[in-house]
Amino acid sequence: MRIFTVLLFVLLYSCNGGQKNTKLVGSVLGTTYSVIYHSEINYEKQFDSLFYVINKSLSTYQTNSDISKLNRNESNSIDNHFARVYDASKEIFSLTEGAFDPTIGNVVNAWSFGAEEAIEKLDSLKIDSLMQYVGFNKTNRVKHTIEKQHPNIYLEFNAIAKGYCVDVIGEFLESKNIENYLVEIGGEIRVKGINKKKEAPWKVGVEEPNFNGEKSILKSINLGTGAMATSGTYRKFKVDENGNRYSHIIDTKTGYSSKTNLLSISVIAKDCMTADAYATAFKAMGIEKVQTFLKVHPEFKVFLIFENDKKELETLALNGFPN
Repeated sequence: MRIFTVLLFVLLYSCNGGQKNTKLVGSVLGTTYSVIYHSEINYEKQFDSLFYVINKSLSTYQTNSDISKLNRNESNSIDNHFARVYDASKEIFSLTEGAFDPTIGNVVNAWSFGAEEAIEKLDSLKIDSLMQYVGFNKTNRVKHTIEKQHPNIYLEFNAIAKGYCVDVIGEFLESKNIENYLVEIGGEIRVKGINKKKEAPWKVGVEEPNFNGEKSILKSINLGTGAMATSGTYRKFKVDENGNRYSHIIDTKTGYSSKTNLLSISVIAKDCMTADAYATAFKAMGIEKVQTFLKVHPEFKVFLIFENDKKELETLALNGFPN
C-alpha cells in the first residue's frame, strides 16, 4: 500500500527570474501525479507520451503491455524501460536477500487482502503450488529479452514502477535544462533545486498512520536534491481472532503474512526508483533487519513509524533522516 506523501507549501505560479512555475496534474498508473517546475513551457503532451510508453512496457493492467505478454508467455521481448527496471530490481533482490521480489505477486493476490477483513486460513497446498514459481533469480535478462525458468512465473513491478516513472519525468525536465522541479506520483517524490517561489528547499510531509482513514501530517522535512518514497501497512491488513493485525506484505520465503508493528517506512535515496523499491523491501524485513542493513548502506536515509507494546506510536530516524 502506497502512502500519499503530502506536498506542502508549493504554489502554481511564482515569478522569479522572468519565469513562472508551472504545475501540471493528472492521472497515471492508477493514481495521480503532480509536477511543478520552474519554466513557462507546458510539457503536458510530452508527459502523456512518456506515461503511455511506460504503461505499454510495465503495466500488468494493460493486456498488450510487454509485461502482460511476458506473463502470458506470448512474447519475451522488452524495451529499454523494462530493462532498466528489471536490472535495478535484480540488484535490490540480491542486496535484500529476496525481501524485494517482483515474482511474489500471485501469492499476494491469493491472500485477497482488504482493509480490516477477517484473516482466513489459506490452503497450504495452494500456497505451495504458487511458491514454487516465486524467486526473481528464476528469471534472467539477455539483451532485450527475458528468460523464465518456468512459464508460470509471474512478474510485476508495482513496487518500483511509480518511482521509476517519477525518475523518467525528472530526467526529461533535466534534459530541457530545468534545474528546479518537484515530481510526485502517488506519493513518490523526486526534487531538484529549490522552490523558486520561496527561494527555499522543497518541503514535503510524512503522513501520520491513522487506521480510521483520516489524513494528517506527522512531520515535514526539507528535501534537498534527491528522492523520497513512503510505504505503509496501516490501510491494508487483516485481523485474526485475537485482534492482531497482519499486513499485506507477504514473506517471500514462506508465502505467508506475518504479524507486524511497522506501520510506515520513508526512504530517501538518490533516485525515486531505488527509494520506492527499498520502502517495500524494508516493510518485509522489519525494524531490526533494517537497522542492520543501514549500517552498511549509509546512502539511504530512513524514517520508521511503528507501534510499541503499549500500542503507542513511536518513530525512528536512521542514517540522518532530516528533522
